[in-house]
Amino acid sequence: MRPVAIFRFSPTEGPGHFGEWLERERVPHRIIALDQGEAVPGDVGAFAGIGMMGGPMSANDPLPWNPPLLALLKQAVAADIPVIGHCLGGQLLAKALGARVAPTATPEIGWGEVKAPDRAATAWFGGRDKFTTFQWHYDIFELPPGAVRVLTNAFNPQQGYALGKHVGFQCHIEMTRPMVETWAGSGANELPARSNGARQSRDDMFRDLDARLAALSQVADDVYARWAMGLVR
Repeated sequence: MRPVAIFRFSPTEGPGHFGEWLERERVPHRIIALDQGEAVPGDVGAFAGIGMMGGPMSANDPLPWNPPLLALLKQAVAADIPVIGHCLGGQLLAKALGARVAPTATPEIGWGEVKAPDRAATAWFGGRDKFTTFQWHYDIFELPPGAVRVLTNAFNPQQGYALGKHVGFQCHIEMTRPMVETWAGSGANELPARSNGARQSRDDMFRDLDARLAALSQVADDVYARWAMGLVR
């Protein structure tokens, strides 16, 4: 089986639970570290699927990897090679599909509830119609043409979309404890002293952290299992 390509944009935002799931299910995969200068491959046919992680940058930044990556994503969609995007990755996929990505009036940081808007959307989440997930973003995507919304919340209605076997999320379902600890350290100046609206304090972010991560990982397992059904064998 061809490997799943995992695009990494920052050393602080690796594959997380997505990588753990691929390891557990013995799905071949390869990390493409764009943050270390690795080039975007030119042929999407070398991969069974494409996964994209998060990053502190914007999908609209003039970064050298953005044009070739957007071209590769368009190739993948045209060839029906499944793509999954987490936060920045979801924004990049949305942009490749023709949707607008722009700063949000309500940045989200920390834990919050998201909902599947209809019964069809719950199929991506093991039948769940809502769950608590992790957020850390300042941009938001619009719904790509032809895609359906699969997640929403009160702060930013576009939290997840699907287009056939392709899926993009604004939230981070791939979180692990080391990732939360790293982000809370590197982004300490972004955390309010007290939770306020869509932003959590460090204390609230870490409250019941292991239980929250365990529950989120169960949701992610169901998402990844459904997505992996479309991998090119």
